[in-house]
Amino acid sequence: MQVLSINIGRAQALDPHNPSRTSGIFKTPTVGQVQITVTGVSGDVIVNTQNHGGVDQAVYVYGRPEYDAFEHELGYALPNGIFGENLTLSGFESAACTIGDRFSIGDVVLEITAPRTPCESLNARMGDNQFVKRFFAADRPGCYCRVIVPGTIQTGDTVAYQPYHRPGIRIVDAHRIMRPGQTHTTDTIRRFLAEPIHIRLRTYLEAELAQREAEGS
Repeated sequence: MQVLSINIGRAQALDPHNPSRTSGIFKTPTVGQVQITVTGVSGDVIVNTQNHGGVDQAVYVYGRPEYDAFEHELGYALPNGIFGENLTLSGFESAACTIGDRFSIGDVVLEITAPRTPCESLNARMGDNQFVKRFFAADRPGCYCRVIVPGTIQTGDTVAYQPYHRPGIRIVDAHRIMRPGQTHTTDTIRRFLAEPIHIRLRTYLEAELAQREAEGS
């Protein structure tokens, strides 16, 4: 695999008629060396810090093969960064990955923590108020990562992929458990909580488990 682009966003209005509602989803490729810190890509803006960013969602990674599938489905070309990802990689498909898998890019090490859960900002970015539903249905969510080792990367760098050391939670399964209206068993919740999932998913599942245990289910 290879880094095809490193994408950075600035705060931009989601709706031209409501300039106060901004997002950092409008990311475009940058050039030269870029610093990756424990909180993400240097220079990238996170507007909604309640739901985005943080050390367990520091870097969002998407694969060009996933772009190819969407381009075939939509019938037009899509530029790197349009899904709001920080890194666009060649030869990478998120659905085949497992939480805990790692990417090594030079000195930088990233660890997969969760699939991306799309919000209404993706609808606005794609100019389609139904795109979030399409994105969920496609099972091509991309991966959020925590930064295990910070450092500097640049476009063209080689990406080494290190699978998780034991069978874990596939990204596509995590994506499905987070889908609106999805039901899942208590055993599934416990299985997820045993893995290095990101804090927002962990908090959500812990609350659901506590509620079920209180209800005796």
